[in-house]
Amino acid sequence: MTQQPFVMGVLVSVVVGIALTLPISSAAICAALGLSALSPAAVANPALATGLAMAGGAAVAGCCAQMVGFAVMSFKENKWSGLVSQGIGTSMLQMPNIIHNPRIWIPTILTSAITGPLATCVFGMQMYGEAINSGMGTCGLLGPIGIILGWFGGSYPTTVGVMDWIGLALICFILPAILSLLFSELLYKIKWIKAGDLTLPE
Repeated sequence: MTQQPFVMGVLVSVVVGIALTLPISSAAICAALGLSALSPAAVANPALATGLAMAGGAAVAGCCAQMVGFAVMSFKENKWSGLVSQGIGTSMLQMPNIIHNPRIWIPTILTSAITGPLATCVFGMQMYGEAINSGMGTCGLLGPIGIILGWFGGSYPTTVGVMDWIGLALICFILPAILSLLFSELLYKIKWIKAGDLTLPE
C-alpha cells in the first residue's frame, strides 16, 4: 500500500466495496485484516501502521461508494425510504437486483475505483479508528465516524485541517453520489440498465 498507493487504493476500495454489498461481512473482513493503524498487527509492528491505515481509508471509500451510490442512483425507483435504507443501512438490499442484472453494479464499482485512489493519493485518508469501521461505509455513518474519531484519538500523526474535512465529505458522500449517478445514466442510455432494475421489494 505504501509503495503502490494508486494501484492498491483501487484494489482495496473495489474489493472491500464489493464485499460490503455481497451477503458477507466487509466489517469482519477489515477487522480480521486489521485495516487500521490501531490494529494489533500495526501496534506490534509500527512499520505496518501507515500501510494498514491507508488500506483502511481506501476500504472506507469503497464501502461508501457502494452504499451512497446505490442509494442515489435508485432514488427515482425507491424514493426516500430507499435512500435511507441503502445510504445508512446497507447496499446489500440490491443483491436480488444484482443477480437479476449484474450490470447495475458497474456504476458503484467504477465509482469505488475512482474514490479509492483519491483517498490514498490525494487526500491521504487513513484509518486511525477501529479497523471494523473500515468496512462499515455509511452504515450508521460508522466509516466516516471512524475516520473522525481517529483524527482526535491521540495517535493521528498530523494536524487535521480543512482539506481533511473536504476530503472526507468528497470521498464518503459527494463523489459517490455524483459519479454513480453519472455512470448509471450512461448505462440507462445504452440500455444496460432499464427502469425497474433497481427497485427494492416492498
